[in-house]
Amino acid sequence: MPVVPMTELLDRAQAEAYGIPAINILNDLSIEAVLAAAEQERSPVILQTSVKTVKQYGANQLFGIFSALADGVTVPVALHLDHCPERAVITTCLAAGWGSVLFDAHDLDVEENRRQTVEVVAEARAAGADVEGEIEAIQGKEDGLGSDDASKQHSLDVAVDFIRTTGIDCFAPAIGNAHGRYAQAPTLDAQRISDLVAATGVPQALHGGTGLSDEQFQDLIARGCAKVNISTGLKEAFMRSGWEFLRGAAERDVWDPPSLFAVQRQAVLDMAAHHMRVFGSTGRAW
Repeated sequence: MPVVPMTELLDRAQAEAYGIPAINILNDLSIEAVLAAAEQERSPVILQTSVKTVKQYGANQLFGIFSALADGVTVPVALHLDHCPERAVITTCLAAGWGSVLFDAHDLDVEENRRQTVEVVAEARAAGADVEGEIEAIQGKEDGLGSDDASKQHSLDVAVDFIRTTGIDCFAPAIGNAHGRYAQAPTLDAQRISDLVAATGVPQALHGGTGLSDEQFQDLIARGCAKVNISTGLKEAFMRSGWEFLRGAAERDVWDPPSLFAVQRQAVLDMAAHHMRVFGSTGRAW
């Protein structure tokens, strides 16, 4: 199955009321583990890269790693650039082969955000790519971006007008969700998802997914969150499993890197597979 456009995954997921797991990867091990989970579960999947990861590797090298590991995968896969406020990075990733981008211009006023998002959409279309947009910050910091301050939520009319006039393919609303771990169970404005989908028909993206209950995920997916982001969950699986292994290695004074990598791979695979089952994407590959 070749790498496919994000819209191809989201449109089908929205029509059939399941969620596409959009999982932020860190390196070759995490890419391979998430793809292995998708194969195991027969689930479509979106692999997401942060700006930080793109800059760490370089866009062409990171895309080359993704392409090599995705070659031969038999489930639909998309590659997405997550939360990017830098137009130059968007241009670089589109040129390298990314299939979609999130232009994160929430720090701008709505009119300037709209103007620049229209430009990003035109640039993406020329590259055969899709665009996710947002006008409100998702509370919490992720990979050096964001703020712990609560975001102002714009009116439904403002959000709907932004979606319609920019031509974006997916919208990331603030509904009480947050990046990172929740200190307590969040109160989510689920009705806003229903209202946005009813008014625009555009798939919604749920950010800050790590830590939500299965019931919250499934309710929001049923309302139109066709794209469900998981970032903190992968980082925790990757680092906690490595930490536990290294503690045991220190106690035994036995140092075996391949065994460490195998433990981390399995932890990431299990985390991804769990979310695929919760989101209803298992068995949805075509």
